[in-house]
Amino acid sequence: FFFQQRTQATTSSTQLLTHNHSRYTAYNTHLNFTMIRKSIALLALVVASADAFKFMSNWQPPKILTDEQKVKMADMEERFGDKKLVVITGCSSGLGRQTVKNLLATNKYHVVGAVRDVEKMEAVAEIEEFDMDNFHIMECELNSFESVEKFCDELEEYQLGKPIDRLLCNAGVYQPSLPYAKWSVDGHEQTMQINFLSHFLMVSKLIDRMRDAPDPRVVMVGSVTGNDNTVGGGGVYPIADLKNLDGFKAGFNNPVAMADGYGFIGAKAYKDSKLSLMMMSNFLHAKYNKNTGIAFSSIYPGCIAETPLFREKRAWFRKYFPIFMKYITGGYVGVEEAGQRLFQVAHDPRCSKSGVYWSWNGGPREGRGAAALEKSGQISGGGGAGGGWDSIYENDQSDKVNNLELCVDLFKTATDITGAQWPDAKTFTSPCPTLKVISTISENMIAREELKRMAERPGFNADGTPIKLGKRRKAALIADKVIVKGVLGNTVGRVGKVAGRLLLGKVPETATTGSFQEEKPLEEEQNATPPSKETSSPVAEIEITQPPTKTIDIVNQDDKSALEEEIFDQVFANGKKSDHSSKEKEWKVDVEEKELATAS
Repeated sequence: FFFQQRTQATTSSTQLLTHNHSRYTAYNTHLNFTMIRKSIALLALVVASADAFKFMSNWQPPKILTDEQKVKMADMEERFGDKKLVVITGCSSGLGRQTVKNLLATNKYHVVGAVRDVEKMEAVAEIEEFDMDNFHIMECELNSFESVEKFCDELEEYQLGKPIDRLLCNAGVYQPSLPYAKWSVDGHEQTMQINFLSHFLMVSKLIDRMRDAPDPRVVMVGSVTGNDNTVGGGGVYPIADLKNLDGFKAGFNNPVAMADGYGFIGAKAYKDSKLSLMMMSNFLHAKYNKNTGIAFSSIYPGCIAETPLFREKRAWFRKYFPIFMKYITGGYVGVEEAGQRLFQVAHDPRCSKSGVYWSWNGGPREGRGAAALEKSGQISGGGGAGGGWDSIYENDQSDKVNNLELCVDLFKTATDITGAQWPDAKTFTSPCPTLKVISTISENMIAREELKRMAERPGFNADGTPIKLGKRRKAALIADKVIVKGVLGNTVGRVGKVAGRLLLGKVPETATTGSFQEEKPLEEEQNATPPSKETSSPVAEIEITQPPTKTIDIVNQDDKSALEEEIFDQVFANGKKSDHSSKEKEWKVDVEEKELATAS
């Protein structure tokens, strides 16, 4: 009896354990399937996103640092710590001076001041009690492209590899009283070079050093005078207008003093320069923001009526203009408040948006009494004093600023004038290994097919003469004709064509019909638009009128050697060349009706 009871108990325990194990296994299975489903859903969400693999763009294998690199990183950490690096031009007075004060007051920025007068900047820094551990002065004369390039080179050494977080293009001159233009070191009108062209060159040299910053921003200080959809910009002569940029297209060298190529007016030169800055901010946003992450924006901090910007105006103007702006128009802004506004665009997280023209809704007009305060004091529009930190808004820009075609011309002509070299605007591509393998395989095939397309009609130069294929391209063409069409085309290629016809079938008739004109013979079309006689040569005419032959002209022995090397490379891609001269190659190709003729 005891044995029977024990046996029954053991059996019950075994059944219970088996049941519990089954439940545990089922639970684990359910849990695993749940995790798999969630993982698949998450992966699908990531892949469906436009930036599916963008998070992988900065993935790199671990780097082994040399002792020199370790020392450099230690020096960078000691110099900058965790502070952001800011570069600002024209900060020895006015708006720039107040902006630096605000930046340093946060203890979050290391500021490099690019100034014309280093001694003056040192005196200002002492007066303002700038923290010199976080403020570095560097010389940069915007009247000289050479000085700008030297500044950028010296700045690179000072950076120690640290990316630039902010570039504030603030420096500017205003010369409205001059009856004639003043010229820069490079022979360009000073206002346009200092305010626009030199900043344009500086951005081109520094943009690559901003890519790795977490929140890089380039800020252009614009003006209401460059935006003619306002009273200040469109109601006061002269009006900012680059017209067709004929002055820039002509090279903008002395004596051409205006971007539009017409007569010089000092006030218009200033307004045109500010219009150019605002246009270029929009263009750089369109060209570089998406693939670099840099935010390009422009601002109008308000009319700073009491500032060294007006130092070249007459004494009576400097005395009464601030009064007029303060009590009549309400557009007056003190230099301290303007400095806070430029600082805000560099500091405020809301201002990381690109392609924006920032302005501020002014508060109560100064001197108007308590009645204005009772009405909240908000003045619609940009530039008035007051309003505070939260009065910032995205202002509208004029049709001239948004003229995309003229922006492109401005970029091209300014690049020619300054000699700027801009980085390629490359969009992010997936790091998928399959894509890289396919691209590598297809690259040579695409290049070969494009050469064949160009051989039939290579196009024309600007003077009307046909574009001639280079020696290496000619060699590649004959190699393709000999190898791909001659050797492979009669073996593997023939099998591939038959298989392709069987698998793909015939091309639908609707795909081959429907043209409204018969295609003209190539020779007829070329003869209809011959190059001008002044620029044409007998050789050019022969190339146009003669039908293509089956021979390739080799001018000299060097060309023949280049051809042989090209064919050798394509036939024996993994082989080795003979150590002997080019006459003793380790191979020989005999192709019927295809010969190499030496031209005299």
